[in-house]
Parts: sequence; C-alpha cells; structure tokens
Amino acid sequence: MTLDRAESSTALVRRARRMNRILAKTYPDARCELDFTTPYELLVATVLSAQSTDKRVNLVTPVLFSRFGDPAAMAEADPAEVEEIIKSTGFFRAKTASVIKLSKAICEEFGGEVPSTLAEMVTLPGVGRKTANVVLGNAFGVPGLTVDTHFGRLVRRFGWTEQTDPLKVEPEIEALFPKRDWVQLCHNVIWHGRRRCHSRNPACGACPVAALCPAYGEGQTDPTKAEKLVREPRG
Repeated sequence: MTLDRAESSTALVRRARRMNRILAKTYPDARCELDFTTPYELLVATVLSAQSTDKRVNLVTPVLFSRFGDPAAMAEADPAEVEEIIKSTGFFRAKTASVIKLSKAICEEFGGEVPSTLAEMVTLPGVGRKTANVVLGNAFGVPGLTVDTHFGRLVRRFGWTEQTDPLKVEPEIEALFPKRDWVQLCHNVIWHGRRRCHSRNPACGACPVAALCPAYGEGQTDPTKAEKLVREPRG
C-alpha cells in the first residue's frame, strides 16, 4: 500500500475519526472478547490468549478460576494442575510458569492487588505493554492502545501509520484520536480485523469503510463474494 503523501495531517485526522465512527456503528457490541470479572482474571486470560483465541481461552478460564481465582491461590498452585487445565490454549508450560510468577509478584510487590498503572504493571513477569494496556483499559478504565496483530495490520492498511514497531505505532495513532476514544477504538478496529479485514483476502466488497481506505482492492471487491468472506472469529 502506498500512502497519499498529499493528505494533510488535518485530513488524516478527519478521515481516521470518520472511519472509527463508521466502525462503531458497524460493530455496536465491540468489546474485549475475553471473559473476566476482576482485573486479575483479565490479566491471566490475556496471558493465556497469546497464540490462542479468545473463545478457546474463555472455555478454560471458568475451570481455572474456580480453582485459582486470585493471585494468592495461583502463587501456590501445583504447576501440573494448571498445565492440565490450560493445555488446549497452547504453550501451556510457558503460560503456566508466567501466570504463577506474575501471581507471586503481585502478592509480594503489590499486596495481592493487580497494579493499576502501566509503569507498575510492566514490572510483572511476562507482562508487556500490550497485555498491560488490555487490562488497564478494560478493567481500570485507563486510556491506552492495544497494538496487537489485528490492530497494527489494519491501521497500516487504513493509512493511519506506516510504522511496524508497536512502540512507534502507539504515539502516531494516539495523535489522531482523543484519549477518551483509545480503548473503544481498539475494540472497533480489532473486531473489524477479525470479521472482515482479514490478513489474507479481506472482504473489501463488504467493508463499511471501503470508500475511505487506501488499501481497497487488496481483497475481494465483488459484494456478493465478499459477503461470503465475512465471519465470526473461530473458536
């Protein structure tokens, strides 16, 4: 994709915000698709979602949290038991080690409560900016961008940025939107990426923001054929 060098920064802001408004109308239920009731549950679920799907994680977390529902319980968990519960999410040994270590750190460093700032949260073992922003935005209401695979891919297709490094994507996208919109923006974009703007063969002909997207035509443009590509995320 080649970005339009003639597009001014003001025009980019207007186009980006218009696209987000359209996505918000298209996906009125857009939200975090990981099930959780506490910040801790969301933190663990987010760690488990790496190289897995939200639907798959949601199948195992009820069992996991019925046994180890808080940092203190998880910190003392038998790794073999945790591994057996989360095995279907993939990389279960590494994930088990991560959730036990971060649980111990929460107990030892933060009095058993998940910290509510980015600076503190990224000190937890295995927790990076992406995971931290998921928890901060959805459990604590702290504005931030979750630059996952879908988000990064789409904002480049949209021509909102040319950056590939998530740390560089963040400030460029933040500059286009009010801080209050950042969390919901991520949901809107990620839902679009999972349902229409696929990595391979995006459903361009069934895309609500096609007229504003410089990448239109990379995928199927025939409306009937494109509609058949629209899908709900797989389990």
